[in-house]
Amino acid sequence: MNQLLRNYLLLLSLVLIWGSSFLLNNRSLTFFTPEQVVTSRLLIGLIVMIPVLFATRRSLPKSLQSWLHFFIFATVGSIIPFSLISYGQLTITSGMAGLLMSLMPLVTLILAHFFLPNDKLNQYKLIGFILGITGVLFILGPSILNSYNTVFGILLVLAAACSYSFNTIITNRLPSYDPLIACTGTFLVGTILCFLIWPQVTSVQFQDIPLIAGSSVIAMGIFQTALAGVIYFYIINNAGATFLSNINYLIPVVAYLLGAFVLAEPILWHDLFALIVIVSGILLSRYRS
Repeated sequence: MNQLLRNYLLLLSLVLIWGSSFLLNNRSLTFFTPEQVVTSRLLIGLIVMIPVLFATRRSLPKSLQSWLHFFIFATVGSIIPFSLISYGQLTITSGMAGLLMSLMPLVTLILAHFFLPNDKLNQYKLIGFILGITGVLFILGPSILNSYNTVFGILLVLAAACSYSFNTIITNRLPSYDPLIACTGTFLVGTILCFLIWPQVTSVQFQDIPLIAGSSVIAMGIFQTALAGVIYFYIINNAGATFLSNINYLIPVVAYLLGAFVLAEPILWHDLFALIVIVSGILLSRYRS
């Protein structure tokens, strides 16, 4: 298969996986605390990855530098954004959370200009950034009076989008790792950190877990964490950070529509308008003169 076609197919699969993560996160939070959701995702992801690693005869690195990199991936790319999104989704809808993640490629544009030598800003990227940010600000105004979403929850998810942007740039700047090794190392460090930060996450009455909440957490660990992590590192290694940011054309659309049709979340005209403005800004920023 052509490498470019493979990259786009993986990108599309990542859109569908991550676009549905906000729906699953919403269902998980009906029973679990945000800390439990984050820890469960990383722990299940680790349980999935360990046998895969051994089956493919790969081994984790022994160098301290590699584990420092995994610590950064786990902190900036998993624990911080997972936590911010989970806390944010306590007070905003899943569709809104997905819509707000469209800030990620806009922030990536600015960071890439300073930290990636071959990805400088041009007039199209700058205008696209301004247009996209305008769309995000357009969301904030009506949300102050909207009972479905709180400004605090929105700001938490926007901070998570920025964290993902930083992680994308960091991953692009650091040495490339085999995707399976990078994921396993990251999930291992992340799981240990979660248990150290939140030792209370183990206090769960397993017999009381509802089917929907339990299955949602398991699905997020397997697909949104383990499988998506492997695809993420593969795309970063083979296509770069800017190509990866293309996922945010469709992730907000997938998340918003799933929230509306599965959870019966309201479809508000100003959200749809903001979505069109943000996606237009992202598309313009990718224009090649």
